Amino acid sequence: MSSVKIIKLFKSSTFRLALIYMTLFGLSVLLLLGFIYWSTAGYMVRQTEATIDAEITGLAERYDLSGFSGLKEVINERLSRQGMNTSIYLLTDNQFKPLLGNIGTWPVEQPSEQGWLSFQLDSTLVPSDHRHKALVRVFPLRDDFHLLVGRDIHALVEIQVLIREALFWGLMMTVVLALVGGFMMSRTMVHKIEVINDTCHRIMAGDLTHRIPSSGGDDDFDKLVATLNRMLDQIEILMQGVKQVTNNIAHDLRTPLSRLRRRLDMLRENDHGDNCDDELIEQAIGEADGLLATFKALLRISEVESGSRLVGFQAVDVAELLHDLIEFYDPLSEEKGQSIVLETQSIKPFQGDRDLLFQAFANVLDNAIKYTPAGGKIQIKADDNSQQLQVSICDTGIGIPPSDREKVFNRFYRRETSRSSPGNGLGLSLVEAIVNLHQGQIILSGNSPGLTVKILFQRTS
Repeated sequence: MSSVKIIKLFKSSTFRLALIYMTLFGLSVLLLLGFIYWSTAGYMVRQTEATIDAEITGLAERYDLSGFSGLKEVINERLSRQGMNTSIYLLTDNQFKPLLGNIGTWPVEQPSEQGWLSFQLDSTLVPSDHRHKALVRVFPLRDDFHLLVGRDIHALVEIQVLIREALFWGLMMTVVLALVGGFMMSRTMVHKIEVINDTCHRIMAGDLTHRIPSSGGDDDFDKLVATLNRMLDQIEILMQGVKQVTNNIAHDLRTPLSRLRRRLDMLRENDHGDNCDDELIEQAIGEADGLLATFKALLRISEVESGSRLVGFQAVDVAELLHDLIEFYDPLSEEKGQSIVLETQSIKPFQGDRDLLFQAFANVLDNAIKYTPAGGKIQIKADDNSQQLQVSICDTGIGIPPSDREKVFNRFYRRETSRSSPGNGLGLSLVEAIVNLHQGQIILSGNSPGLTVKILFQRTS
C-alpha cells in the first residue's frame, strides 16, 4: 500500500472511530487486569500478613503462659522443622541484642504504625546471588523483650512480577490487536467508500449507466449500495424523461411556431384589405394561445408534482363534483349526440384538492367525448368502501391498444390517430400527476369497444 493511501487511511473517520474504540477497550482491559492483580497479588500479601499475625498471637500467648523459656522452646521448635526456611524469627533484649532467631541483626528500617516493615535479607540466611525480601512485624513483649516474626516473600515478589509482566504484555497485545483490527476495518471501509466515490465521479462525468458493485451479501453496506443503485436508476429514468420531454417540446412546438411565424410574415407582406389582415391576426393569436396553453399545462404538472398543493387538501364531496362535471360537459356531449350516465352510491367525503380532482376527471371525460363517435355512450361510476374510492369513466370510442396504454401518460405523447385532433399530449400526464399527488392509481383497460379509465384512491384511517 502506498504512503498516500496509508495517510488517507489514518485520516479516515473509520480509523478514528477504531482508535476511540481501542482506547475505550484498552481502558476496560486495564481496569480488568488491575482488578485481577489486586485480587491475586494483593490477596497473597494479605494472606501472608494474616499468617504472620496468627504466629505472633500464638507466640505472645505462649510467652504470657510459660515466660521466656516457653517462648524460646516454641521458636526453636519451629526453626527446626523441615520446610520452614521461609519463616523469620528474631527475639532481642531491650537493647535489640539478638537472643534467639535465624537473622543476625535487628533491621535498621523503621516499622509502620501497625509494626510492619520490609527489608532485604542478608546472605547468611539466604545463600543466593539474589537478595530476598522479607515482610515482618515487630511485636514488643513485657520485660522489654522485642519479637520480630515474618516471612521470606521472595516467591511472592516473583509471582507479583510475573503477574505484572503478564498484565503488561496482555495490555500491549490488546492494543496491538486493536490497532491491527482498526487498520483492517478502516481499510475495508475506505475501500468500500472509495468504490462509491468512484461511481459517483463517473456518474457526475456523464456515465448515468454506471452502478455501484455489490459484494452480494446482506450487510449494511450491501443494503446501502442497493438503495443507492435504486436511486441512480430513478435518476437515470428522470434524466431520460427530461431528455424525452425536451425532444417532445422541440418537436411539438416547432410546427405551431412555424405556422405563427409564417402568418406573421404573411401579415407583414399582405397588401389586401382589412378583412384578410383580421383573419391572419386571429390565426396568429390562436397559435399563440395554443402555445401558452401548452406551457401553462407544463407548469401545472410541475406544480402538482412538487406537492405544493397538499396544503389545500380538504373534505371533497365526490358525488357533487361529478354532477358538476357532467353539467359542465353536457352541452358538448349533446352536440355530438352522446349520452353521459352517472352511477353513484353513498360516497363519504374524500380528503383532497377539489379543483385538481375536477381537472383530472375533466381531462379524462374530455378525451372520452373527443374520441367517442356520435351517438356513443359514456358511463361514469363511483364506488366507495372503507378502504378505497373508485371512479371509472367508460366510453364506446376508439379505445387505446394495450401497447400504448403506458405511453399515453408520457408528456407530449400523441398516437398517430390523434395527431389531427387539437391538443398537446399533456392531458393524461396532468391526470397522472394529480392522481399521484392524492396517492392514487390510474388503470386503463378495454371496454369492448372503447376504453375504461379506472381511478383508485386509498382511504387513510
